[in-house]
Amino acid sequence: MARFSLPHTCSTLVAAAALSACSGPGGLRGAPDIDSLTATEAAARICSGTLSSEALVQAYLVRAKARPELNAFVTLDETGALQAARAADQRRAGGGACLPLQGVPIVVKDNIQARGLPATAGTPALKNFVPTADAPVLQKLRDAGAIVLGKTNLHELAFGISGYNPAFNTGPQPGVRNAYDVTKMAGGSSAGSAAALGARMAPAGLGTDTGGSLRVPCALNGCASLRPSMGRYPQAGIAPISHTRDTAGPMAVAMADVELLDRVVTGAPALLPADLKGVRLGLVPGFLANLDSDTRGAWEASLARLKAAGVTVVDVAMPQLADLNGKVGFPVALYEAYDDMVAYLARYNTGVSINQMAAAIASPDVKGTYDALVIPRKLPGPNGLVDAAPIYQAAMTVHRPALVKLYADTFASQRLDALVFPTVPRTALPATPEASSLENFGLFIQNTDPGSNAGIPGIQLPMGLGASSRLPTGLELDGPVGSDRRLIAIGLALEKVLGRLPAAR
Repeated sequence: MARFSLPHTCSTLVAAAALSACSGPGGLRGAPDIDSLTATEAAARICSGTLSSEALVQAYLVRAKARPELNAFVTLDETGALQAARAADQRRAGGGACLPLQGVPIVVKDNIQARGLPATAGTPALKNFVPTADAPVLQKLRDAGAIVLGKTNLHELAFGISGYNPAFNTGPQPGVRNAYDVTKMAGGSSAGSAAALGARMAPAGLGTDTGGSLRVPCALNGCASLRPSMGRYPQAGIAPISHTRDTAGPMAVAMADVELLDRVVTGAPALLPADLKGVRLGLVPGFLANLDSDTRGAWEASLARLKAAGVTVVDVAMPQLADLNGKVGFPVALYEAYDDMVAYLARYNTGVSINQMAAAIASPDVKGTYDALVIPRKLPGPNGLVDAAPIYQAAMTVHRPALVKLYADTFASQRLDALVFPTVPRTALPATPEASSLENFGLFIQNTDPGSNAGIPGIQLPMGLGASSRLPTGLELDGPVGSDRRLIAIGLALEKVLGRLPAAR
C-alpha cells in the first residue's frame, strides 16, 4: 500500500530528469548530491541554512520513486514527509534552536510503529493497523528533528534473512531486492531499510535485529549498522519475535550517522574516532567457515589494512560457542514468539488474533514456521516435534547464562575490545524463494547469531565490493555487553581505513 502520489512541485518524475525539472523555493534546483551526503552532513547544512529540508526530502523522494523494482517501501509517506520538511524549514527561519537531526529524512522498518502510518510487520493481516503513536525509539528521533520518509519492507514478521516477501511489492518481481543488483536478495529481515540506504533513498534509518536482521542486510547492501546491547533501546511499539533477543538499532550510509542516531536515542555524549593503535581484536577460527571467494578476498584485504593501521589481532579459541548457541537461538526465539506476539496484538488494539495473523501469512517459509512450531509451541527433536517449554527453560536457565559467561570470560581473559569477523559468509544470493531456505537461514546468521543470543552489541561496516560479483561484503565487531559507544568509536576509525562503498546504481 505504498503511497506514490506526485508532489505538487513536480508534474513528472523521471529519475534524474526530475532533479532539474522542479523549481521554486524549496524545489530541487541545486539539490544536494545524495549519493555522498550523510545524515550528519545534511543536518549541519540544514541548520546552517545552505540546504532546505524540503529540497532534501524532494531529492530522496525522487530517488525512492525512481527504483520501485527494489520493493523497498511498504508505505512512502510523500505528503507527510513534505509537510514535516516545510515545518522544519519554517522552524529554522523563525530562529528555533537547531536540533541534532533537523529536517533529515529517515526510513523506518515496518515492524516499528510510526503514528498515522500502517505498521504491517510485512504481513497481510496487519495491513490496516495504523498506530496512533510512535514507538518510543522512533519518538526520540522525531523529537531530535528527524522526518519519516516512509515505512520499509521486511522479511515477513521479521522471520528470515532473505527479505523475499511476496506480500508487499511496488515492482514487477516479488521480494525486497538488493540495491546493487536487482536480481539478488536484499537480506533480512530489515531488507527494505538496507536496500533504501544502498540506493540512497535516505541517509539513515531504523531496523530491528533478533539474530542478525540489522547486520545481514547492511552487509549485503553496503550500509553501516549497530545492534545495541540488549535493553539499551526501548522495545515498546515494535512487533516482536523474542523479548530476550529483539532490539531496534540504527542503520546508515556512514558510521558518523550510526553514532548520531545512537546518541539521540540514548542521550550519550558525542564521540571521536578511537585510536586504532590501542584497539585489540579477537579472531575465532569458526567465524571464517563457509566463506565464498569474494568474501574471503575482501576479508583478508580488510584484515591486512586493519593490522597496518595499528590494530592488534589475536587468535581466540571459543570451542563451546557453537554448541551453546545452538541450545539458545531457536529454542528462545520460537518459544517466545507466541506469547510476545499475542501480547503485542492485544496491547495495541490491532483487532487481529495470532491465529488470524498466522492464517494470512504470505511467505511459505514463515507460514511453515508459524504453523508447525510457533502456534503449537513445538521444536524439532531427534524423532519429530517435541514440546518446546522444557527446552526453552533449559535455554534460559542453563545455556544462555553459560553463553553470556563464555563471551564475558573471553573478552576479559584476552583483554579484547571486540571479536572481528565477516558479517556474513557469502555475497547476496539470487532473489528467489529458495533464498529463504532453512539451510540459507543458518548459513547467513552463522556469525551474527551467537552475539545476539548473548545480548552483546555488534557493529557492521562495509569492507568492499566482491572482486568478481561486485556485490557488498561486510565486517562485524562484537564487543562486551555495554561497550556500544566504544564499538562505535572503533567503527568511526575503521571506516577511515576501509572506506565507504559508492552508492548503488
